[in-house]
Amino acid sequence: MSETGLVQILEGALLAAGKPLTITQLAELFDEAERPDAAAIRAALDEIAARCDGRGFELQEVASGFRFQVRQNLSPWVGRLWQERPQKYSRALLETLALIAYRQPITRGEIEEIRGVAVSSNIIKTLHEREWIRVVGHRDVPGRPAMYATTRQFLDYFNLKSLDQLPALAEIRDLDAVSAELGFGDLPEDAGAAAPGLTVVGGTEHHPRPADAAVDIDADAAVPDGSDDGAAATPHPESRA
Repeated sequence: MSETGLVQILEGALLAAGKPLTITQLAELFDEAERPDAAAIRAALDEIAARCDGRGFELQEVASGFRFQVRQNLSPWVGRLWQERPQKYSRALLETLALIAYRQPITRGEIEEIRGVAVSSNIIKTLHEREWIRVVGHRDVPGRPAMYATTRQFLDYFNLKSLDQLPALAEIRDLDAVSAELGFGDLPEDAGAAAPGLTVVGGTEHHPRPADAAVDIDADAAVPDGSDDGAAATPHPESRA
């Protein structure tokens, strides 16, 4: 099989899949006798990415694999293909999501302690419905509160390959900066959702849970065998004390 043929096959598969594909999944497209190795597939993907230069779309590697996507700077025009207006998220929701991303695993009570206000059940419900967070266990304290962490879908949505690509805490001083980094744009007004002058990450008095604190991992929330989705729940390096 020629190198050009490999590039064309991978392009076709990525266009048809409608979802990200890993190198392993791409390799499984071929019979064993003609199956290219991982290095050959990655080289072909590099060529595909280079061919996208100057085009309206790009090849992006996210947590779930490789996918074609429209370039972000074209969203003002491409977005007009859909009648619905982009959903706007409240400041309270984004603060909650940012705390889960940087402090995971974290309980609802710990989020409320940092923010200084109660976390609405609708916020947790929305994050679950978007599949941006999941329950990864329960804290071994009275009441056994659920511990939340981000998911692979969270990484995919924000074009992240891993949590290591989140902006460092030292570079983030307020929610507007977090929102800009994650591509949310302007935040809607959400009066009363957070304490005045709140700094979401950095500048808080919150300290992460010690590494030896008791944690009860929920077996039902664990990642199935053969999946590496658990990587999405690994604490960001900047959040470790």
